[in-house]
Amino acid sequence: MNDSPEKRNEWRAIFYVQARIAILFVPIIVSLLIISVLAGNDHDPGALDRTVTSSVR
Repeated sequence: MNDSPEKRNEWRAIFYVQARIAILFVPIIVSLLIISVLAGNDHDPGALDRTVTSSVR
């Protein structure tokens, strides 16, 4: 296996680019998690569902 310094520098550069792209997506993922936690799923099961036309009379 070729272990030249140039190859290591290329792999290091590729890793840094991937890390920077991942850092850009972290705030998006965190904000989506916060929205999903705040939105929740605590609805009243006995309430009428106004989104379904057959349940609205």
